[in-house]
Amino acid sequence: MLENLLTVATARRIKAVCRSHLKTRQLALLVHLDEQGTLARAAAAAGLTQPAASKLLRQVESNLDVKLFERHARGMAPTCYGEILIRHARMALSGLGLAREEIIALKSGLAGRATIGSVLSPGSHIVPMAIARVKQRYPGILLGMEIDPSRQLVQRLLQGHLDMMVGRVLEAACADELLYEPLATDEPHAVIASAQHPLAGREGLDLEDLIDQPWILPPEGNLVRDRLFSMFIQRGLSLPTNVVESLSLPAIISLLQQSNYLVALPEPAVKPCCKAGILTVLVPNLPLGIGGFGLITRRHHKLSPAALCLLTTLRELAKETYPTETRATGGARTAHV
Repeated sequence: MLENLLTVATARRIKAVCRSHLKTRQLALLVHLDEQGTLARAAAAAGLTQPAASKLLRQVESNLDVKLFERHARGMAPTCYGEILIRHARMALSGLGLAREEIIALKSGLAGRATIGSVLSPGSHIVPMAIARVKQRYPGILLGMEIDPSRQLVQRLLQGHLDMMVGRVLEAACADELLYEPLATDEPHAVIASAQHPLAGREGLDLEDLIDQPWILPPEGNLVRDRLFSMFIQRGLSLPTNVVESLSLPAIISLLQQSNYLVALPEPAVKPCCKAGILTVLVPNLPLGIGGFGLITRRHHKLSPAALCLLTTLRELAKETYPTETRATGGARTAHV
């Protein structure tokens, strides 16, 4: 009981110190130190002399009464205390940057801004639809969109660079900091190729028929790549050896048009190209078990009016786009992996 009271008291003291003493240039220095790894490079990035940077770091450590960085032969690395402060410093600096951008947008006649990140399939379907609908209703809102794998998007969301994202929470370490609202419970993939591919039009194709084909794959560590390789291995098949790595949908579509490469993608991502007779589906409903995706926001973070408008529109479109039986019920909840 006494230990808990002391922990709470310490946390309150640190918060009070942060509010009253930490300056923007000190927060910026901490972030630069984490990124650069040495005091000299961090000082240069922050526009400071090395003695001035060293003095700022000592002031922060003195105010918090903790050591924020350990010095090693190759440079400096944050302690557990440093990692906490750096994470919040990034969010604080990002918040100031976003506030500055919103003020500039408002002064120029716009009505606020919001930035959303998305994984590939909803990023080529429901998210652009939501952006178009918001812009139709509120032309003055400035909206930004990024496409990346879920892990990268979650990090950018936690750092404050995104207002929300559509994707998955894949790491338990950050789940308690996020709220997850299911949009669709499944994201089926298919094997896609050029409409001029030698195998185009053949019925009953399976992975066994595609062993010797060249493939376009996401980089190592990507969930789709891992699940696809698992399918090859479970069926006793050799892994593709003729491979190009890319996550860029325009680059993938261009390469498919100019070669006999194959790629595993959600069908909605290339539906317009298939309708236009540019691409075709060789193997539909590939059972990768990727799972669904949802709307993810930061817990305890108040969204701007523009971001709330985008979030509401995404909910509307999810009800219209995904059948009831493939959507999870319930609102936002703590993210789980």
